[in-house]
Parts: sequence; structure tokens; C-alpha cells
Amino acid sequence: MELSTPLAYAGDPRAAADRAAALEAAGLDAVWVAEAYGYDSPTIMGYLAARTERMRIGSAILNVYSRTPALIAQTAAGLDALTGGRAVLGIGASGPQVVEGWHGRRYDRPLGRTREVIELSRRIWRREVIEHHGITDLPLPPEKGGTLGKPLKLLNHPVRDTVPVYVAALGPANVRMTAEIADGWLPFLYVPERAADVWGPSLAEGAARRDPALGPLAVVAGGLLALGDGAEAARDLMRPTVALYVGGMGAPGRNFYHDLICSYGYEAAAAAIQEHYLAGRKKDAEAAVPDELLERLSLAGPEGYVRDRVEVFREAGVTMLNVTPVGPDPARLIERVRSWL
Repeated sequence: MELSTPLAYAGDPRAAADRAAALEAAGLDAVWVAEAYGYDSPTIMGYLAARTERMRIGSAILNVYSRTPALIAQTAAGLDALTGGRAVLGIGASGPQVVEGWHGRRYDRPLGRTREVIELSRRIWRREVIEHHGITDLPLPPEKGGTLGKPLKLLNHPVRDTVPVYVAALGPANVRMTAEIADGWLPFLYVPERAADVWGPSLAEGAARRDPALGPLAVVAGGLLALGDGAEAARDLMRPTVALYVGGMGAPGRNFYHDLICSYGYEAAAAAIQEHYLAGRKKDAEAAVPDELLERLSLAGPEGYVRDRVEVFREAGVTMLNVTPVGPDPARLIERVRSWL
């Protein structure tokens, strides 16, 4: 099992990059850079390329609406060149609130768009001359306004002819597609004890159609990391994030994270979180997050307990443990967990 961390993206990205470099020295294998509707991910990833030497640098995630498939492929190839072959392309559909509210794009055909980005990216990295007509037309045909476009291939020669593609997926159809064609899977709010029940059939169906040349599907999941007596209290730090996603990331009936928590068996809590959050009662929404859910989403407690939690994630199929270390010495936490893997 490998070890990674999400980059803290809400504050100073240079300070966050400094912390990431320190964690690389402590044994971290990868760092994931979010985008959402804050700073763009590729700029920060490029800076991280210059600040690090060994660990992989992944986007988590670039949405498949705000950039063309060709630009996504170009960006991944450029980052792979800057890192000397350490880039990972994490993509996903994001959600209607960000896609429509921030990017002004219609939120349609998320699975088809994701599949198209993966297929076109791999062809572009192989420097094929691209002619494709699907959701995206390359080149743009005359009947859609095209005039001078012609089939092209990537100008540069990439460091690698393929970059690993990881997909953020939660719903059954998206997880099935991910298991079929992606290199890795980026689930969110992952409860290892319930993973097989929620996603097992979709993963198995996708794996049955998977090209053996892709190798096994990598799975990146984890949570907040805190070690020591009384470290359980750190779980409360996750309450605002869980409340935000379960309660506020979408309208009733259109919230993937709310549906996921329901599938874990917390229907009443999910309904209460959403009701409070949408009414502006954020603290009440946070208080409604079950303690048991926070425990299952994290690795926080005495060392023996956390070592057992690592094994629970491993047994659930996680191949890269993605942790957010909490405490005065994050590097020490990473070193300690690294010694168990």
C-alpha cells in the first residue's frame, strides 16, 4: 500500500507546497491537488514539480466540462514533462453547482464526457492524428461552424506515451465505467466497512470488461490522520466538510454525497444534515453528523487502533492510503504510518 495526502488548497499554495515537500522527505508517495472553484490545479502542480523530486503529483480533480479533452491531455503531458514522469491525471464530472454555476456549462452526459476524455487523452499521448466525432468533434465539421480545422497530433513528444488516469466516481454507473477503463479510482467519503456492499457489484461488472493490459485498478481512499491518546477528538475537525458535502453540495434529490451517506445506512442523519444546511443552520448540520460515521471516515486514535484501521482500508481494496495528518508534526505522522505499510 502506498501513502498520499491531499494538498491544502484553501490557503497559501506556496506554504502548502512547502509542507508537501517536507512530507515527501518523510516518505509520502503522492500528493493530490484539488481545484473546485478555487485556484486552478495545474498551476499549483507545476510549482510542486519544481519543489519535489520523487513523489507523484495528481489532480483531484480536473472536471471534464471546463476544459476541452485536448487541453486536458496537453496539460497532463506538460505536467508529466515537468515532473519527469510523475504526473497523475485525476478527472471527474464534479457537480452541477460548480459546472453550471461557476463555469457556465450545461451539466449533461457526465459519463460520456469522462469516457471521451480518457479515450482521447490516451490517443493524444500516443501522438495519433486525431479525428474524432462524439460529444466533441475534432476537427470541427462545417455543419457545426468549422472552416479551417484539420486533424492534428500533439506537437511535443511526451515523456511517457500514457499518463495514469484516475476517476472520481461515486454512482454505480460511473464506478462501473471507472473499473472498466481507468487506471485508478478516487472515491470520496469512503467508509471501508461498507465499500463492498455499496460498490462491489459495480466494480466487479467493470472489471469483467477491463483490458488486462491496464493492470489492476488502483484505489485511493483514506481520511483524517491523528495518533495518540485523545486523538479521537480530531474527528470533529471533519464535521464541517461532511456537513458541507452531504448538506450543501446540490439540491435535494441531486446530491451525490447525500445519496452515498444514505447508502451507508445513515438516511435519517443525512436528511437532518441536509435540512439544517440548506436552511442556513450550518452548526446544527455539523452536529447532526453521526460520531460513528466520523470514526469510519478517519484514522484517529491510539496507535494500535490506527494500525488496525489501516488494515481495514487495505482489506477493503485500498491501494493508496490518502491521509490528512493533524497535529504539530505532520511529517512524524507520515513517517510512522509509512513504517506500517
